Amino acid sequence: MKKLNIFIDESGDFGINDNASDLYVVSFVFLSSFNNMEPFLNAFKERLKKLQFTKMIHTADLIRHKGDYKDLSIELRQSIFNSLFVFTKRSPVKLKSIVVNKKYTDTYKLLKKQLTSELRDLVTSNHKFFQKFDKIVIYYDNGQSQLAAILEEVFKDFNISFISDFDKTNEKLFQVADMLTFMDKYYYKFKHKLYISKNEKIFFENMEMRKLLKELKNKRF
Repeated sequence: MKKLNIFIDESGDFGINDNASDLYVVSFVFLSSFNNMEPFLNAFKERLKKLQFTKMIHTADLIRHKGDYKDLSIELRQSIFNSLFVFTKRSPVKLKSIVVNKKYTDTYKLLKKQLTSELRDLVTSNHKFFQKFDKIVIYYDNGQSQLAAILEEVFKDFNISFISDFDKTNEKLFQVADMLTFMDKYYYKFKHKLYISKNEKIFFENMEMRKLLKELKNKRF
């Protein structure tokens, strides 16, 4: 059976108020069953083992020095990030992010319409690609029911199944999707001169984001 696994994560929320996020980002990691991930996963796990890090990599907290990472040095945090980035760069995956600036979608209805339109365009523009697979498995933790409903709608023409209950520590490609939401959101903020936190600036002082994203350019869907 030809199967396509899609790992999805989001950053932001559907709220439209003073406390809501300014940007909404959805990121996708595509892996075809034609590709063997084992050597890349093994190499990634070995790098993490050397760093003595066994938890899930949540990029936003890692960079902002919060949660599980608040007691880790910046050198160790950058090494963990680099391990995930190198794994992403070397793996046979395809990547896609959609970034919506809520300044221009200032109602719930407009935000939903914009997301639905961009996700539908992703599917229709690549319809032949998706048709190659007997089954499409979408890994999304249903963190936001609104996004889950949109995904179900735009992929309805295919044989799909949703997996919402999975081990995020073991599913490394979900962590790649999480990383991608942060990277693409950060670069959008940088390009449009939006607020970037002090910790974010410190973390990427010696890792120029434009260069990092350029290294992933050939993986974009």
